[in-house]
Amino acid sequence: MFKNSKWGVAMASLMLACPAQADPLLDGGKLVLTNGISSIEGASGGGLASWATIAGMETDRGLGLSAHVTGIELADYGWQSHGFAVGIKDRLELSYARQNFDTRKVGAALGLGEGYRFNQDVFGAKVRLIGDVVYGSPLMPQISLGVQHKRSLDGAIVRAVGAASASGTDFTASATKLFLSKSLLVNATARLTNANQFGLLGFGGPNQTDRTLQFEGSLAWMLSPRLVVGGEYRTRPSNLAIAREDDAHDLFVAWAVTRNATLTAAYTDVGSVATFDGQRGGLVSLQIAF
Repeated sequence: MFKNSKWGVAMASLMLACPAQADPLLDGGKLVLTNGISSIEGASGGGLASWATIAGMETDRGLGLSAHVTGIELADYGWQSHGFAVGIKDRLELSYARQNFDTRKVGAALGLGEGYRFNQDVFGAKVRLIGDVVYGSPLMPQISLGVQHKRSLDGAIVRAVGAASASGTDFTASATKLFLSKSLLVNATARLTNANQFGLLGFGGPNQTDRTLQFEGSLAWMLSPRLVVGGEYRTRPSNLAIAREDDAHDLFVAWAVTRNATLTAAYTDVGSVATFDGQRGGLVSLQIAF
């Protein structure tokens, strides 16, 4: 109705001068801590377990980024990882982690040399199928499928200890739900894997070559919007003839120092590693996420 009028010209000029506001690329709309932390394989979740969460602080309209560095001090070994993950519209996650396992004095006892380090790259992808961690029916968790391709950088050594291969691929299916009224998060993950010591000692062996179904479970209680305590349990295959492999568990505290920085401390027990029993100690991890 403004055709051929000064009002029509004014309105057209205003619309051209003020385009519609676009959503920010890094929208950062998730509730604090609901993106999880970086697991030891780089995927979002708990320290030991992969969760159905998608990395980063993005909602379904944006892009999320996270980076982590983690250290574990065990009785006879040292373990460190660092990596990053990208979350796309809270639907797809792509991750990478480099793991370094220091044998310290045990390396000499095993004939590898004191301080020998096993190294592994982990490339991961995860897709959210249905549900939401926080919103929707409490009977419908967020369900995601994941894949993690692991490549040992010490192929000759891991084959010498009996591994069938220096690389392998894990497949995961996870269900995660935060019950806000109870401040309780529950996660269950099924993992198909033939990894020895998470893949650091290769894949498969004399006891079992094919992948087997393993379980990862997590319970976490939110003491406040920025402080969470919990525990995890992870079963593992025992493929190598030279040494058994035990299930792993931890007790953790995660503190959101700021909205974008999370500090995690945990007591971790991985049992026997390369014939040395009682491998338990402390984990500290820092994650930065946007």
